[in-house]
Amino acid sequence: MLGFLKEPVVVTAKINVNLVALTVLGLISRLWGLCYPRAVVFDEVYYGQFVSLYMKRIFFVDDSGPPFGHMLLALGGYLGGFDGNFLWNRIGAEYTMNVPVWSLRLLPALAGALCVPLAYQILVELHFSHCAALGAALLILLENSLITQSRFMLLESILIFFILLAVLSYLKFYNLQKHSAFSGSWWFWLLLTGVACSCAVGVKYMGLFTYMLLLATAGLHFWHMIGDQSLSNVSLLCHFLARGLALIIIPMGLYLSFFYVHLALLYRSGPHDQIMTSAFQASLEGGLARITQGQPLEVAYGSQITLRNVLGKPMQCWLHSHTNTYPIRYENGRGSSHQQQVTCYPFKDVNNWWIVKDPGMQQLVVSNPPRPVRHGHIVQLVHGITTRYLNTHDVAAPLSPHSQEVSCYIDYNISMPAQNLWRVEIVNRESDTDVWKTILSEVRFVHVNTSAVLKASGLSGASLPEWGYRQLEVVGEKLSKGYHQSMVWNVEEHRYGKSQEQKEREVELHSPTQMDISKNLSFMAKFTELQWKILTLKNEDTEHKYSSSALDWITMDTNIAYWLHPTSGAQIHLLGNVATWASANAAALVYLCLSLWYLLRRRRKIYDIPEDAWQLWMSAGGVCGGGWAVNYLPFFLMEKTLFLYHYLPAVTFQILLIPVVLQHLGDHLCRSVLLKSMFSALIVAWFSWVYFVYCTFSPLSYGQPALSPSELRALRWRDTWNILIRKH
Repeated sequence: MLGFLKEPVVVTAKINVNLVALTVLGLISRLWGLCYPRAVVFDEVYYGQFVSLYMKRIFFVDDSGPPFGHMLLALGGYLGGFDGNFLWNRIGAEYTMNVPVWSLRLLPALAGALCVPLAYQILVELHFSHCAALGAALLILLENSLITQSRFMLLESILIFFILLAVLSYLKFYNLQKHSAFSGSWWFWLLLTGVACSCAVGVKYMGLFTYMLLLATAGLHFWHMIGDQSLSNVSLLCHFLARGLALIIIPMGLYLSFFYVHLALLYRSGPHDQIMTSAFQASLEGGLARITQGQPLEVAYGSQITLRNVLGKPMQCWLHSHTNTYPIRYENGRGSSHQQQVTCYPFKDVNNWWIVKDPGMQQLVVSNPPRPVRHGHIVQLVHGITTRYLNTHDVAAPLSPHSQEVSCYIDYNISMPAQNLWRVEIVNRESDTDVWKTILSEVRFVHVNTSAVLKASGLSGASLPEWGYRQLEVVGEKLSKGYHQSMVWNVEEHRYGKSQEQKEREVELHSPTQMDISKNLSFMAKFTELQWKILTLKNEDTEHKYSSSALDWITMDTNIAYWLHPTSGAQIHLLGNVATWASANAAALVYLCLSLWYLLRRRRKIYDIPEDAWQLWMSAGGVCGGGWAVNYLPFFLMEKTLFLYHYLPAVTFQILLIPVVLQHLGDHLCRSVLLKSMFSALIVAWFSWVYFVYCTFSPLSYGQPALSPSELRALRWRDTWNILIRKH
C-alpha cells in the first residue's frame, strides 16, 4: 500500500529563462529607487487627493474615468497604512512621514515591470522567433517614457498592463482553438481576456479602444469559423455563447462590480456631493442626509418644501424669493412688472422655503390625514416668508427677453391679475397617478395660463445684476422650446406644515424636521447616476503649459517636466527614447508600404512570400499596427486637453511592430548569407544606439544623478523640449 514511498517524488517543470530574466530586469528598472523623489510628482497631486478620500471613505466623482484605477492606487495606500492625511495642493511638496511613498507607487511600478515579459510573450504567441520576442521586450524595458510613467502614482502603466494582458490572453486562446477547444486552458485564456478588457476599461476609458479591437478580431475569427463545414451548428452556437459570455457579459458584470465596491467604500458625504441629485446625497452618511433624515416622503397640500434644480451644474441652486422687486426699468430701457423677485439661489436659506397650497382652499397646513399631491394636480406655490404666490405672465424676463418673467405676485390694483396656478408633472413617474415624493420625484411646473415651464435659465447664462444680488435668473420657458434638465426640480427639504399663523409658521420654517422615512437608493440607481455624471461632467479644458497635440507625439516634439529638485538640477521628465520612437515610426511606414505592395502583387496573382508568411504578417499587423491605430487616431477627434502620456498605449503597440518588421525583412528580403550578416550587424548597431539613448536620458527618467546646466543643455536635442535649467 505504501509502495509509492520507495521512490522519490519528482516534479519536473519547464522554465523559460528568457521570461524569468526579462521579469527580473523589468522589476529592477521600475522598482529601483522607487521612493525617490520623496515629493509630489506631477499628477500625483491629482490622484493623491482621491487616495486620501478613499482612506477617509468620503464620496467623490472623477470625470476622467471609472473608479477601478483609483481603487488600485488606494489599495497601495491601504497596504502601506496610509491614513489619508496629507494636503495634495502642489507639485513638489515634500511628503510627510505618514505617507507610504513606496507602497503608493508600488502597484504602478509592478504593472510597468510586467509589461516587459508580456511583450515577449505576445510576439511568441504571434509565432515570431524568440529572438524577435526578446527584442520587443528589451525595447519596452529600455523605453524611457514607460519607465518614468510607471514609477509614480499614475494610471498609464496599469492601463498598458491590462491592455497587453488582454491581447496576450486572446492570442493564447486563439492558438488553442484548433486543437483544444473548450478545454480548461481554452476557457481560462478566454475568460482572462474578458477580465483584462474590463479591468483596462475600468482604469481608463482609453481601454475601450483595445477592447473594441479585440471584439472586432473575435468577430472576424468567428465569421471564419462559420464557413468551417467540419463544425456543426450546435458547436458553432456553443462557440458563440462562450465568446458572448466571456467577452461581453462577464466584462459588463465586472465593470458594474467596480462601481459597487467604489460606492460601498465611499459612504460618507464630501465636497463632490453637490453635483449629485438630492436622492443620491441623502443616501450618503452626513451632509444632506443629516438634514433630510426623517422627512415625510409624500408631498401633500400644506407641505413646506425647498425646490432644488435637477441640473446642478455649474452649481446647485434652489428656488428662492425675497422682498425686493424687479426694477421698473432695466438698464436697456425695457420695463418689468415690478413684482417680487424670484431667483435660483446657490445656498441654503430660509427664503428657499415654499408652501404647496390647494387653489380651492385657504389653509396652509397639512390636513389629517394628509392629502397627497399627484401627477397632473394643480397647485399654488406660496413663498414661506413673504406669503406671496409664485406667478408668471406675459412680461419679458430680465436676462432672457424671449422667456417670461417669474415673480411673486404683488397686487398693485392695476390691470395685471394674478396668474399663479401651476400643474405638477412628474417626469420620472411610473404611472399617471404617481404621488409627488420628496427627493425621489423629478417634477416640472407648467403654468396653467400660458403653458410656460418653470426654468432656472441662469445655470446656462449670466447672473442677475446688482439689483438681483448676482443670483441666478428663473424664467417661464415655453414648452415648444423642448425639454432640458434646468426645467426639472425636486423637493429636497420637506416638512408637514402645522402652523396657520404667519409668525408661528416662520418659526416652523427655521426648525428642523423630525419624521421617520427612508430614501435609500438602489445600487443600479446610484450607478446610473454616477456613470452619467462621469460621462457628462467635464471640467473646463484650459490650455496647460505641457499640453500638446496628437501630431506632436509621433515626432516627439514635446515633453512634460514632472518634477524639479528645489535646489539642485535634478529633474524628471516624461520623454521617450528618441531612437525607439523614430524606429517605431519607420517600422509602421515600412509595414504599410510593404503591405500595399504585397496586396497589389497578390491582386496580379504574384506571390512574393509564402501563404503562411503572409498570414503571419497580416495577423501581426492587425495586433500591433491595429493596436497603435485604435489607441492613437481617436485623439484627433477629441476636444480635450491632451498630454504626451495619452500616447503611451499607442506607442507600446508601435514598438512591438519593430521586431515584426525586422524579422520579416531578414527572412524574406535578405536572401543571401552576406546580406543576412550585414543585416544582423546593422541590428546590433541599431540596438546599441537604442541603449545609448536610454542611458543618456536615464537621469531625466529617474531624477538622479543631478546634472549640471551644461549637461542639461546637451540633452535638449530638440528646441521644443522644455528642459529646466536654473540660472545661478
